[in-house]
Amino acid sequence: MSGHSKWSSIKHKKGAADAKRGMIFTKIIKELTVAARAGGGDSDSNPRLRTVVADAKAANMPADNIKRAIRRGTGEEPGVSYEEAIYEGYGPGGVALMLETLTDNKNRTVSEIRHLLSKHGGNLGETNSVAWMFTKQGYILIEKSKVDEDALMGVALDTGADDVRDDKDNWEVFTSPEDFHRVLEAVKGLGVETLMAEVAMLPQNYIHLEGKAAQQMLKLMGLLEDHDDVQHVWSNFNVEEKEIEASLM
Repeated sequence: MSGHSKWSSIKHKKGAADAKRGMIFTKIIKELTVAARAGGGDSDSNPRLRTVVADAKAANMPADNIKRAIRRGTGEEPGVSYEEAIYEGYGPGGVALMLETLTDNKNRTVSEIRHLLSKHGGNLGETNSVAWMFTKQGYILIEKSKVDEDALMGVALDTGADDVRDDKDNWEVFTSPEDFHRVLEAVKGLGVETLMAEVAMLPQNYIHLEGKAAQQMLKLMGLLEDHDDVQHVWSNFNVEEKEIEASLM
């Protein structure tokens, strides 16, 4: 099982175990605002916004909240202006980390991230210190039981997917960033609910941790995911299922 999928399953289980709706809404509102600012408030002509709106609806965000966030992004309503920033660093065992953030105060965000990393066996790195270990790709994760294999293969590859892989319990669909939204919409056209769908920084190789180091890394990943300004966490960390289950107990 790939390292990315391992962390995907961690996030999926963690969310089911201790869902924090307010925190989820905060992150989605930021995404809506930035997507609307970058590409306009019409989701029909803004694929990034269309994807975030779908995520908002899946999280049961009220329609009024979605509309207000979009209007703030287009400047039709006053609101906080968020900046996008990528931070790189290391976790326990030399695991590489990339963090995508949306913040209204970069100084605060980088200070808090540096503190989290140093407190839990990691450190903040310089720009491009670990980026070379990752490739930017569209990534879609689908539970096997939810979709017919031939149908998924057909629509995914016909609409530009680079690869579809069997990940034991799930299907992993990989695309170029440019083809991601088209492939995702084709997959959803099958009536399929995705476990995860994002343009991600996928690691070229993985570092496997066990025992104390694995538990320390799992805790750090969870804390970073829960940070208000962190939208995505990517790493080359891989771990056994038993370590994941222990961290959720």
